[in-house]
Amino acid sequence: MKAIVYTKYGPPEILELKEVEKPTPKDNEVLIRVHAASVNYSDWAFVRGKPFFIRMYQGLLKPKNTILGADVAGRVEAVGRNVRQFQPGDEVFGDLSECGFGTFAEYVCVPENALGLKPANISFEEAAAVPQAAVVALQGIHDKGKIQSGQKVLINGASGGIGTFAVQIAKSFGAEVTGVCSTRNLDMVRSIGADQVIDYTQEDFTQNEQRYDLILAAAGYR
Repeated sequence: MKAIVYTKYGPPEILELKEVEKPTPKDNEVLIRVHAASVNYSDWAFVRGKPFFIRMYQGLLKPKNTILGADVAGRVEAVGRNVRQFQPGDEVFGDLSECGFGTFAEYVCVPENALGLKPANISFEEAAAVPQAAVVALQGIHDKGKIQSGQKVLINGASGGIGTFAVQIAKSFGAEVTGVCSTRNLDMVRSIGADQVIDYTQEDFTQNEQRYDLILAAAGYR
């Protein structure tokens, strides 16, 4: 099968399209024919090996997982003998960041507990965009932020993967949402539900007098 492979840290140019052995599912695994995979910040960080603490997980001098990609959507091709939740032909999606990555390939083996059935009303591409970004947004807005209807919420980085989900999740809870993004994304952030939009190239939201009940920082990495 074909896969995007890297064997050392560096710029994106080190990534190579190679023929590698097609995996065989273990007893508790599902073999997926990948239809779509999304790129997250973690993939970029793992390629570079920066911030340096990334190497504590991925290997100090060279990557131990040579095929990146965490978010996936595809169709089950085969199952291990202990798998009970899925069968060949099922359309599934999930996050492999806790079980070895590997979605930037034609096939990948996944523990069945890392997958869910793909809703029939969304495409493979839409499903593959959900696992990391949407879950992080939900954790920030709901689990940690304890959002309440009527609260004022600011999303810094509202046009990114996490931010776009955060805007919509906050609106679904009845919040008044302000999104912070660049000039080119103002209309897009409004279109997904933001009540107000701040162009960070023109205004520093930390210097105005507005107060918020919850601020989600979905921009940058510190």
